[in-house]
Amino acid sequence: MGDRIASVPMPSAPDHRLQAYLRPQPPAAGEGLRLALWQGSGAAGTTQAWAANLERLEQVAALAAGHGAQLLLFPELYLSGYIVTPGLAQQLAESQDGPSLQRVAAAARRHGLAIACPYPERALVAGQERFYDAIALVDATGQLLRNYRKTHLWGPDERRCWSPGYTEVEEGPALTVHEIHGLPLGLLNCYEAEFPELSRRLALQGARLVLIPTAADAWAVLSDGSRTDRPYPDISRTLLPAHAFENGCFIAYANRCGVETVAGTPMAAYLGNSVVVGPHGDLLVAARPEPTLLIADCLPGEYGPTHPTGTRYHDDRRPELY
Repeated sequence: MGDRIASVPMPSAPDHRLQAYLRPQPPAAGEGLRLALWQGSGAAGTTQAWAANLERLEQVAALAAGHGAQLLLFPELYLSGYIVTPGLAQQLAESQDGPSLQRVAAAARRHGLAIACPYPERALVAGQERFYDAIALVDATGQLLRNYRKTHLWGPDERRCWSPGYTEVEEGPALTVHEIHGLPLGLLNCYEAEFPELSRRLALQGARLVLIPTAADAWAVLSDGSRTDRPYPDISRTLLPAHAFENGCFIAYANRCGVETVAGTPMAAYLGNSVVVGPHGDLLVAARPEPTLLIADCLPGEYGPTHPTGTRYHDDRRPELY
């Protein structure tokens, strides 16, 4: 197994900490991959915030590459910030081939690692302009492998801002699997982590890793000016280990921490509960509620069966009953 490194300040970035679970060398292609997650705080909802978040992405990509990371994941709606109104969502949204994602692709090429970058997408679908809570996955050459649109929207605020993905035939299939460094993986988005059918479907299609950016908050101001009446449930130690165990796959959950502001006004505070979970439901790395770069070597070959005689949930399913 890998070596666990305690939370320590990163010399090249004293405002962040490092949590890592690593082998002496990054995994070889086809063996697994070295995964990095960024958890931090920042501004939202303005062009200035977008520019700062994009610049930070490039800095974090350099840090992650310096630790040998082969894939880097950011939290939900990373470029815009999560807290946006319908008007701001439409004002800030870009197409999947827009200038910001071109910069993300350039950062991936420059640092030689794949990047999963959540952002607000503007697209023409079925003759209508629509807006999506999206995730762009680019490989280490900067090629766009997948542009995933959130399918299960949380609460009335998200439904005011975004269209659900994959309601039109022209969008193609919703749940797909792609390889990074020889490891098959799939994408889900925040609330979708709480639907066991989604991670199960990806695992049945061959995913050995599920990436899940999120924006799980301690409190947030809603678009009608009211404030949420309780913290978002912390699924990092409950549902996610269970989903990883029942599917025999890694799950990576990347959240924010601290306060998010819009034009200087505090609008949300996040749980900072980012984790990487192994196929036996084991926590490889787990962040404190502080800015952190998490890094973990995801090596499927280090995990054997969970049951005697090679019993596997996937093999014993009877889907005709459900």
